Amino acid sequence: MPPLALVISQIFHGLILGGMLALVGSGLTIILGTLGLVNFAHGAFFAIGAYAGWLVFEWTGSYFAALALGALATCAIGFVVERGLISRFYQRPHEDQILLTFGLGIVIVEGLRAWFGGIGKTMPSPEWAAGAISLGPIIYPTYRLVVLGIAVLSLLAFYLMLYHSRLGLIVRAAIEDTLMVRILGLRASRIRAMVFALGVLAVGIAGVAMAPIVSINPDVGARFMVQSFVVVVIGGLGSFPGAILGGLIAGQIQTLTAIFEAAYSDVALFMTMVAILALRPRGLLGEEGRK
Repeated sequence: MPPLALVISQIFHGLILGGMLALVGSGLTIILGTLGLVNFAHGAFFAIGAYAGWLVFEWTGSYFAALALGALATCAIGFVVERGLISRFYQRPHEDQILLTFGLGIVIVEGLRAWFGGIGKTMPSPEWAAGAISLGPIIYPTYRLVVLGIAVLSLLAFYLMLYHSRLGLIVRAAIEDTLMVRILGLRASRIRAMVFALGVLAVGIAGVAMAPIVSINPDVGARFMVQSFVVVVIGGLGSFPGAILGGLIAGQIQTLTAIFEAAYSDVALFMTMVAILALRPRGLLGEEGRK
């Protein structure tokens, strides 16, 4: 039986990983549910966020500036990419859209590699979040708790935007009844660009927040992208609450499995996804008939 301190520590790890996966998955859900676009470049935007945050921190020395400007820079890049490239593919077959975003992700990753090199960068955690604090039987890094706070506040902000604003009303309407929104003419180019940029903003925040924890390299977002797709499938396609629930479940599965055998953490996650789909094909919070 694993020591109690180890189990508690891994539960906290799972909450933090789950929060970040929920944030990344929520961005993927917003784009997929509203635009019907499977964004295989999502992980590349995570890397853009991490590099943007690192650059701002190098220039300013301010963590808050890095978090805000890094996320906004990622959002702006997403807006430009949508307007200049992705907007031309909405009427194309889904196969073309998949190839486009997959290829876009490769181009972004290799562009980052050419610009910054393949050696990982490091972004220190802010001084005010250095060290560790006592949480009962464990000593836990302070910055990881800050990351959990960022995930919670960001998800709350996205929730308020989606459920208590005009843009959120349009986004949720598109998720619930895409055909009706098209008939009403609400899928204008400006709305599509804003929705895509919003989804990219979520993954940009996650990229900057995780920068002091992971090694910043061009491939840093690949693992998060794969896991975020699992999160969306577990929670239910197009369901924002489902993305949050799926992220928390995925985080706990990954970290608790690692107590016994770290090599099987991904296996356990995918087996859980298969089991959920076998029992509930639309996901935990997905609705019947959603496409």
